[in-house]
Amino acid sequence: MSTGDSASVPAHAKARPGRDDSPDRLYTVTGGRSRTHSDAFDLVTLVVAESAPTPGMQSEHVAILRMCDYPVAVVEIAAELGLPVSITRILLADLLDTGRISARHPRPAPESAALPEPELLEQVLVGLRNL
Repeated sequence: MSTGDSASVPAHAKARPGRDDSPDRLYTVTGGRSRTHSDAFDLVTLVVAESAPTPGMQSEHVAILRMCDYPVAVVEIAAELGLPVSITRILLADLLDTGRISARHPRPAPESAALPEPELLEQVLVGLRNL
């Protein structure tokens, strides 16, 4: 077998998409922290940048600020960074503590908001099919 043959590499040694197999990198990214002190972030919390990146900032913080010109969900930020959500939450807490981002949960629909009648939806569907 040649050394360049991917079949010769054990399955557990192959890189997993979206994951960094090096715990050292994750330790470095978070400064050794494994948890955030804030409960401000869940998967659907929307994050918006309140300031531009500044020289000397950690590259992950810069990336977050650049992608959050408009509201972005925590899960989307984690996916874009290729980091676990738990690590992303720690980075977001850093930015929130310094006032560089704001975070809010999506607003649920008011209970008084009524869904359209099924007959109306059927008429719209028929109209769309006729286009």
